[in-house]
Amino acid sequence: MLKVLFFASLRERLGVGEESIPVPAMATVAGLLNILRQRGEDWADALAEGKRWRVAVNQDMAQADTALKAGDEVAIFPPVTGG
Repeated sequence: MLKVLFFASLRERLGVGEESIPVPAMATVAGLLNILRQRGEDWADALAEGKRWRVAVNQDMAQADTALKAGDEVAIFPPVTGG
């Protein structure tokens, strides 16, 4: 299982902050995002390609081809701004 965390506006829009998800057959960040997008229109729109959000795996910034394995923590969040 993967522990998937949703932050900020994604958490508010999708109505979930954390969940456990089976490791997808295509065990990459892109594969996980594709599975999440298939949950329906809200998910597809919130996680659409080209939207501004970031993904971290085990607290390290990840790319679409980053491999996933059981026990990984995946965080999905909008870009952070500071001042």
